[in-house]
Amino acid sequence: MTSTEKLILFDVDGTLLDRHNQIPPSAKQAVMALKNAGHTVALASGRSPFMLEQVRQELQLDSYVSFNGQYVAHQGTLIHSNPINPEAVHKLSAFAAVQEHALVFLDHAQMSCSQTYHPHVDLCLKSLGVTHPSHHASFCEDRAIYQTMLFCTVEEEASYREQFEMLNFVRWHPLSMDVLPAGGSKAEGIIQLAARLGFQPEDIYAFGDNYNDIEMFQYVGCGIAMGNAPEALKQLASHVTLSAEQEGIWHGLQWTGLI
Repeated sequence: MTSTEKLILFDVDGTLLDRHNQIPPSAKQAVMALKNAGHTVALASGRSPFMLEQVRQELQLDSYVSFNGQYVAHQGTLIHSNPINPEAVHKLSAFAAVQEHALVFLDHAQMSCSQTYHPHVDLCLKSLGVTHPSHHASFCEDRAIYQTMLFCTVEEEASYREQFEMLNFVRWHPLSMDVLPAGGSKAEGIIQLAARLGFQPEDIYAFGDNYNDIEMFQYVGCGIAMGNAPEALKQLASHVTLSAEQEGIWHGLQWTGLI
């Protein structure tokens, strides 16, 4: 890397993707301008690798932080892996079954639902442009589970936080939370990618729009919150730009002076 080269990280849903799960043309142009200027661009998302494929291909990106930091790849090679402890997955499954809450289990290539069908699963995943996954009773056996989606309301989440100190719960939807290993966050994944590439925090810019971006903003030198972000994230941001629909990526990058 050169002394002027920067690492720019983009969250996906609500940041690169608009409410129609499309990348606005201005955002695509902005990413290409960054690459043409010699900067390094990567994704930093709560999504699994297989759910990032279309975005990566459209933007021609080969490095990413996925599962909120639990699975990191550089130029197509896995450089960091932090799956959930299998015993914790088992205990969470048993507890959620008693509460009649659905879970979706994800590895790097596919996912499975704890129930044949649940309306909250259908509703939440549709917002990501993803269909309701199938149910496979033995899905978690002999498989690395990097992230689980738990489908419960804000009022129902306290019992999980009290019961499972070995897990980290991050809400991304009024009806769903991402479940990670304790201490897991986008920041931890970014630290691994930055170390491989030779970037210090002050040379890293990050765009995000939700609670799972908080640790990322606390780590990087410059965090840029989308206009649709919650107030908690905006307070940590170096700058607040517009929403994805309002060409927030383009305007935010112009503010940085990187394009």
